[in-house]
Amino acid sequence: MSAIQFHALSPSLVDAWRRGEMDANGLPPEMHHATSGDLPCRACLQPIQPGEDYLILAHRPFPTLHPYAELGPIFVHAGACAEWRPSEDPPAMFLAWEQLLLKGYDETDRIVYGTGQIVPTDAVKDAARAILDDARVRYVHVRSARNNCYMARIDRAL
Repeated sequence: MSAIQFHALSPSLVDAWRRGEMDANGLPPEMHHATSGDLPCRACLQPIQPGEDYLILAHRPFPTLHPYAELGPIFVHAGACAEWRPSEDPPAMFLAWEQLLLKGYDETDRIVYGTGQIVPTDAVKDAARAILDDARVRYVHVRSARNNCYMARIDRAL
């Protein structure tokens, strides 16, 4: 099976939103104040804690527009947060959830049919490796099993 790496959003992209650059809908990110600890930051891949400020914005994790280029809401800390380093292990916050949705994408950023699956979080590594063993698949998205929101990307380790 393939060696894998979980990737967060790039710090430069997140910093641009923190400076007020527009989101995928052409709107400025919305500032909010967390009242619970169940909001996942896509920059550090850790929960946003009660009392912390965060941004809500529309994100499309694809380089171009096309029919499969899904857009959805995400959360990021409003201020600097710990940078996620690519890792073969999933973020600890993923393991607190019951399930995740995985989808494989090809070199044209289209879904590879048959790769989408909802998996228990303790099986996400093995499921991602199996999807990436398909030669048609270039990368995998980790998404919320309940809301389909983008969480992270998984690539083959180099």
